[in-house]
Amino acid sequence: MLPDSLDPAGNEPATEHYPVHNYPEPVKAYKNLEFLTSSAARSIRIQCELTEPALRFKKHHINNTLVFFGSARIPPKDEGQKNLAAMEEQFASLHGDAVTDDIRAALSKAKALQRASKYYEDARQLARELTEWSYRTIHNPKERFYICSGGGPGIMEAANRGAREAGGLSISLGISLPFEQHINQYSDNDLSFEFHYFFVRKYWFLYLAKALVAFPGGFGTMDELFEMLTLIQTHKTTKHVPVILYGKEFWNQVLNMEALVDWGVISPNDLNLFKICDSVEEARDMLIKDLTEHHLKKA
Repeated sequence: MLPDSLDPAGNEPATEHYPVHNYPEPVKAYKNLEFLTSSAARSIRIQCELTEPALRFKKHHINNTLVFFGSARIPPKDEGQKNLAAMEEQFASLHGDAVTDDIRAALSKAKALQRASKYYEDARQLARELTEWSYRTIHNPKERFYICSGGGPGIMEAANRGAREAGGLSISLGISLPFEQHINQYSDNDLSFEFHYFFVRKYWFLYLAKALVAFPGGFGTMDELFEMLTLIQTHKTTKHVPVILYGKEFWNQVLNMEALVDWGVISPNDLNLFKICDSVEEARDMLIKDLTEHHLKKA
């Protein structure tokens, strides 16, 4: 009896041979990182930075923020004192040509930052007291006011830290930079963001803001402050947003708004767009009164 594999003549039956194909396996457009990071997809990336945060804010019922601006370089008081002590010790150990201009500049900077460290502590306390007031007074999460910072170190860290100490949520609108910035340890995971586009980050600063407190800071603080003042002045935002400049010593030295009036480039009424405060109690009471009158009573 012949095996099943053989025909009656004893030969193996003919078989059909199909060619082996390497079929293309295209990547879906929304998974194509080369495309998504290209200039052609810039509008899509911008849309992502607008849409994704909105979903997270909605999830946590975030509708009202109190925005804190300020320098990333200002340290906590104890850290400022420690850094200054270390620089003074180093300076005292040097003699003659060993005392370079760089050493003198470093010592001067350490003294300045130690002097400014009081603003870290004030921002921390103000954020804590405003968060305590918001959670104690407003029972509906959708109507509460939440501290919002740029998410980095310095004054931004102080704002998130104060909110954390009060047991409240806070928002961190971080930005990717080549040399600085990281989301600080007091930020909430689900309400921390890292933006690529400065202008989208600014949009989120203002869109939910019900008040702005600007502490001493550099280019970034000035940029954000003047952008906000411009939008308010030109009525690009029609909501009521009080602006507080915190620290008379700093702001009176670095800004001369009256000179802008004297030169005719702003009107005298524009000076009413902001208030200068010099204590936590003054800023807290002013904000609570303003927020109550313009938002809580209307709500």
